[in-house]
Amino acid sequence: MTVDVGTTAPIGGDRVRELRAKAADLRSGRQPFVFATVVRAERPTSAKPGDAALVLADGTIVGFVGGECAEASVRSEALAALSSGEPVLLKISPTPEPAEPGMISVHNPCLSGGTLEIFLEPSLPAPLLVIHGRAPIATALAGLAERLGWTVVTWEGEMPTDADAVVIASHGRDEHAAIAAAVAARVPYIGLVASRRRGAAVLAGFEEAGAIHTPAGLNIGARTPDEVALAILAEIISIRPRREAVKSSDAPPDAATATDPVCGMAVATVEPSLHVEQLGRQWWFCGSGCRQAFLADPSAFA
Repeated sequence: MTVDVGTTAPIGGDRVRELRAKAADLRSGRQPFVFATVVRAERPTSAKPGDAALVLADGTIVGFVGGECAEASVRSEALAALSSGEPVLLKISPTPEPAEPGMISVHNPCLSGGTLEIFLEPSLPAPLLVIHGRAPIATALAGLAERLGWTVVTWEGEMPTDADAVVIASHGRDEHAAIAAAVAARVPYIGLVASRRRGAAVLAGFEEAGAIHTPAGLNIGARTPDEVALAILAEIISIRPRREAVKSSDAPPDAATATDPVCGMAVATVEPSLHVEQLGRQWWFCGSGCRQAFLADPSAFA
């Protein structure tokens, strides 16, 4: 998905509304991001309470939450929040300050002055359930999963690479193809709605048969389609591993960071961060001032 980065100047109410509209587009496209909002700002910082930005999975910042040095800290901590999936209150100050409960405190010596507090709220794609079949159980399962906030799609020959679960409830129609597609996509949960005997026969040719759940669902004595749907979704939830918060190919592995050789700040090693190649390696910087100082005499910082 292409997002217009727009201006990085201080923003008002109209711009925040634009950001919220972009955030809605990202959610509908199942793209992870962080919504960053300035909640406290001390002079002479240029940011004001209410200023906001989106931090995309590749480190791109859309909006305004302070100058480039503040952006470096926001980018680094926002990508870490995407990895953990947990919201963060970030405090950026020009002088070292003790950490407070529930807050990440970052010393940013390059700030022009003034402390910033920024709330970082990660938005991750809803769990994705792929259903093959139109049997009453499939219909009941789709409705229940959607009520619980899941995204539900129908399998039509191509398996989404970010599916969390696949349930086949087609009573014999294209079962082998759907199972093979789910196995190839390494979907964490694959369930086949069938009797124990028929399920074993269907899975006889699959090396991964032992990892495919059939009959799908926990054994809770379910009888009606709604009850079977409840048993299946309960089984999915009970065994699903902790999701990787970011599944985008644009996301940096483990929110990797490097140390700015001039000021010592942690900088996210992603393309939007300032960096240069000197002395046979990449160097990363919080802002243009540090980069210029390094380029003036690289050997002094190497």
